[in-house]
Amino acid sequence: MIYLSLKTIHLLSMVVLFGIGLGSAWYKWMSDRSGNVVHIAATNRQVVLADWLFTTPSILIQPMTGVGMLLLLDIPYTTPWVMTSLLLYALAGACWIPVLWLQIRMQELSEQANMSGCALPEQYWRYVHYWFWLGVPAFISMVLIVLLMVYKFA
Repeated sequence: MIYLSLKTIHLLSMVVLFGIGLGSAWYKWMSDRSGNVVHIAATNRQVVLADWLFTTPSILIQPMTGVGMLLLLDIPYTTPWVMTSLLLYALAGACWIPVLWLQIRMQELSEQANMSGCALPEQYWRYVHYWFWLGVPAFISMVLIVLLMVYKFA
């Protein structure tokens, strides 16, 4: 029963992590493309809030439940699919930390532009570029982790 509970929490957490991550990326990307500063500022505010409310807890829950299942099933960390998953998770995390900082800065910059009625500064668009390209390896890593968990190969 403990294993099935951990597995359920692990899977639900993964769904939240993917859903919020992909959904936030989509809405942020589309709002940035609109060029509407009011819309961009509101979207950035929600993206940052969603990261704190949903993504951060999921990021913490994933390794806790994963390690719990490994211990219950007596699967060593040195199992190739486990090691590969952990390395990919570390890569995704290494991308996510600067993404979180960038999102907060973009939120601040868009709020300032919105309040002053000015256009977004060039720095904002540089941050958008970095944010997008950091998201690519993070997203690919998470897809690969799911494949490793489901098929247990590597």
